[in-house]
Amino acid sequence: MAKISKNRKAVLAKFNLEKEFSLEDASKMLKDITFVKFDSSVDLDIRLGVDPKKSDQMVRGVVALPHGIGKTVRVLVLCTPDKVQAAKDAGAEHVGLDDYITKIEGGWTDIDVIICTPTVMAKVGKLGKVLGPRGLMPNPKSGTVTLDVGKAVTEVKAGKIDFKIDKTGIIHVSIGKASFSPDKIRDNAMEMINTVAKLKPASAKGEYFRSITISTTMSPGIILDKGTIAGI
Repeated sequence: MAKISKNRKAVLAKFNLEKEFSLEDASKMLKDITFVKFDSSVDLDIRLGVDPKKSDQMVRGVVALPHGIGKTVRVLVLCTPDKVQAAKDAGAEHVGLDDYITKIEGGWTDIDVIICTPTVMAKVGKLGKVLGPRGLMPNPKSGTVTLDVGKAVTEVKAGKIDFKIDKTGIIHVSIGKASFSPDKIRDNAMEMINTVAKLKPASAKGEYFRSITISTTMSPGIILDKGTIAGI
């Protein structure tokens, strides 16, 4: 059996793992239960009462977090020459086409988001085996396949993220950093939760939000009291 570290013991002594807290209180508690030496991510885990194996109950979407995610998002834009300048002006770190496709085929994936135009999807589609498992494959539903690459890059840089339920029925997303103020953490969490609420499949029966947990890197999860969250 793994031993519990001294830091984790100290954290566990601060609150009851089984107790539910309001989002307001949980956002304030995060700094007290974070013990790593770097600016850790704030993660939200939402367990839904849907069956992700059924296509009509797949929950997927995009959300623009009001305060961003607190990190630089590295963007690659795959496009034709007429879109290159717009992508660069918007702040994309990498812009091109054939050279980057060759690099990706060789295993290069040192980026966070890939945006492309519909006209190059035939070439990008061949990269599915490399990009798919890493969650990097551009998708029209997430706004990463578009003719307006400049706008797409700007939105991604500002905090727009793509999320999808996993095979266990959980949506796991990073919504900021531990250095954020409690108000910013709360606002980002509410935006994410409200977005998921709007995506409830018509075929989903029973309780939609099973549980919502917020945590930071390596910290215990704080269970949110769903009754204190408006709109769900």
